[in-house]
Amino acid sequence: MVSVAMSKLKRIVPAATVIAILIAIWWLVIVATHSAIFPTPWQVVTGTLELTRDGTLWADIGASLMRVGLGFSLAVSIAVPLGLWMGWVRGAFSTLNPIFQILRPISPIAWIPIAILWFGVGDASPIFLIFMSSVFPMVVQTTAGVHTIERRYLRAAENFGVSRYTLFSRVIIPAVLPQIIVGMRIGLGVAWLVVVAAEMIALRSGLGYLIIDSRNAGNRYDLVIGGMVIIGLIGLSLDGAMRLMEGIRLVKWRYAH
Repeated sequence: MVSVAMSKLKRIVPAATVIAILIAIWWLVIVATHSAIFPTPWQVVTGTLELTRDGTLWADIGASLMRVGLGFSLAVSIAVPLGLWMGWVRGAFSTLNPIFQILRPISPIAWIPIAILWFGVGDASPIFLIFMSSVFPMVVQTTAGVHTIERRYLRAAENFGVSRYTLFSRVIIPAVLPQIIVGMRIGLGVAWLVVVAAEMIALRSGLGYLIIDSRNAGNRYDLVIGGMVIIGLIGLSLDGAMRLMEGIRLVKWRYAH
């Protein structure tokens, strides 16, 4: 137990040291320049605590997470089955892949005017944007995962005369899970970025709205920076939660030797 704790500590210390140095440099620059607008780290902390006490911060975090959760869940429910189908059926891949390759490079931000036109100003618009931003990485990764399955797994299944259902459930899906999780990590990261951008333009709640509102309401840059830090910390936590899925036994088996 002690060795495990020491190992984790060794991984944390370098990053924590760099963060501490950057905060110290930030503080020294503000003090040296006598900036009247840009806040010190302590002012960011006190401003964030102010929002915490009145409940505003928790409401905005909850609104952003709700939109990401709905949009991302919808994207997963469509992208994973579609990616498996495209990876397994050659005709589906040749028909649908060009369409996805045309739509995939379009920035999610470019969909904002269309989202507002179709769904109006409300939660439906950012949910649509999150769906559009996260569905493509997951489709591409899932399809690529099916295409890269080692042929020996499929030949072994054929030799045992397994049914198509057994082949999918016991061979293809477990073999593709690592790629699916990679696609989900990418999609979730983009989704978290997009919801903040959408909230800055089309909504009156969420962390994106908090940043814009703080800027417009008296140049509260302490709250602006605080909102940015919170967005980064939540993004790190979401990615860490997704990475925990890589430790599932069903996922790790493909890399066993």
